[in-house]
Amino acid sequence: MAEQSDSLRSNSSVLLDGPQRAPARAMMKAVGFTDADLSKPLIGVAHSWMEATPCNANHRVLAEQVKRGIRAAGATPVEFSTIAVNDGISMGTAGMRASLISRELIADSIELVARGYLLDGLVVISGCDKTIPAAMLALLRLNLPGLMLYGGSIQPGRFNGRAVTIQDVFEAVGAQAAGSISAQTLREVENHACPGAGACGGQFTANTMSTVGEMIGLSPAGANSVPATDPQKGETAFNIGRLAVELLKKGLRPRSIVTRGALENAIASVAATGGSTNAVLHLLAIAHTAGVPLGIDDFDRVSSRTPLLADLKPSGRFVATDLYQAGGIMLVAKRLVEAGLLSAGELTVTGRTLGEEAAACREKAGQEVVRPLSEPLKPNGGLVILKGNLAPEGCVVKISASGRMAHKGPARVFDSEEEALKAVLARRIKLDDVVVIRYEGPKGAPGMPEMLSVTAALVGEGLGESVALLTDGRFSGATRGLMAGHVAPEAAVGGPISAVRDGDIVSFDVARRRLDLEISEGELKSRLAQWKERPPRYANGVMAKYARVVGSAARGAVTD
Repeated sequence: MAEQSDSLRSNSSVLLDGPQRAPARAMMKAVGFTDADLSKPLIGVAHSWMEATPCNANHRVLAEQVKRGIRAAGATPVEFSTIAVNDGISMGTAGMRASLISRELIADSIELVARGYLLDGLVVISGCDKTIPAAMLALLRLNLPGLMLYGGSIQPGRFNGRAVTIQDVFEAVGAQAAGSISAQTLREVENHACPGAGACGGQFTANTMSTVGEMIGLSPAGANSVPATDPQKGETAFNIGRLAVELLKKGLRPRSIVTRGALENAIASVAATGGSTNAVLHLLAIAHTAGVPLGIDDFDRVSSRTPLLADLKPSGRFVATDLYQAGGIMLVAKRLVEAGLLSAGELTVTGRTLGEEAAACREKAGQEVVRPLSEPLKPNGGLVILKGNLAPEGCVVKISASGRMAHKGPARVFDSEEEALKAVLARRIKLDDVVVIRYEGPKGAPGMPEMLSVTAALVGEGLGESVALLTDGRFSGATRGLMAGHVAPEAAVGGPISAVRDGDIVSFDVARRRLDLEISEGELKSRLAQWKERPPRYANGVMAKYARVVGSAARGAVTD
């Protein structure tokens, strides 16, 4: 074997070089690696292919193209897979509690494989919601030369002459319960909404975090924007493989890219596109892992100075494939650079700055997806952070999906999402009510499930603009209406949300950034003094382990 131990193989040479490593080489040769393969740098190719979900259905195909690119650049790819929990499938069931927990498990498993096989570099292919932040967390933990490729957005379905997405299916459930549409129409929407591979089409969590990937610099400009079934996706994956080897040669590592400026660029991109509130949770976790100070109030500060420019679902007209045709994520970056709202000098995995990548963007003539700076959809971005006696550590509201800036009404309190959904579908929620869903936070659920089944059903019943909702759980990126999520501290640790009673008046004041329970300070203290910790929902296994170690949503729900 012609062995070499150079700087490009500083990890894998320990695993594979020398007479004493013959057993390791023998086992790898059993699956097809040759002496020539094992004398080259090892680049991991991680993905989350799973038969159950369209979001990751193309990962093995993309992995083959990435591997071709790695080989063409003179290195050896090592493909491996991890898990995925699809939010759209598990939504509204106990299975949704597994979703956020999977973020940690995916990052853990990628980290363990990379450490266990002493990989020299890494490509992570991501798809559904939690696989994307998990990919970035793994890259930052390992700090190996590496990058992320998003598998791409699904094409929109067509029904009755209009584009439909999974959001329309969830809202059709509420419409059918209200008698607005028939069971047959619901089935037709169901049958047309998801026509093939790719992650949910609106600016929901997957496409929001895909946007973050390009804007934070861990994905090459333009790569994530390419839809899942677009013929160009294979070429993009091949180029990703080649780029991974270039990163290894340059020694460019993720923690050199994810700086404070890059994180603020990512926040601005979420605000400008009306992205998912889940980005707050994930970017806090990414910053924590990168060792960069970032707090929940930074999201309000950056969003307040950033105009809403992208007319994307759930609040707008278009989907991710339309954004790709218009010019992609870099078109949003170009607008924000022109407005002086991005740190344009931040480095990306291409070796070029974000400003350089944005300048190279080609805007489609006549496109209507991304508005000019002179005509924003709203002067401020979509994310606001509210505090008050109900959320001392803060909560997150997405105002791009609601025109209301205030709401006051009686609380309708539920100790689980399932209870709340039953009440909504039974038409027990009335005008002006404030739906309170608690014990669904990181510890309490555990796993902080999303409330899309409830919020979409409210919209489907015509209550989206006449009720409000707050929860210590999360919202899907497809949620719209005046909804406050991530209320912290959560009910399971005795946060003020645990003291709310049916009929209490709850006040949302977005302009003042307040979420308050209209009772006296003395009464609130008295109720909290009477609170008793509930037994955990799970006594053992991964759910119980997670509940013991997870932190507050206000700090990213991290487990370390």
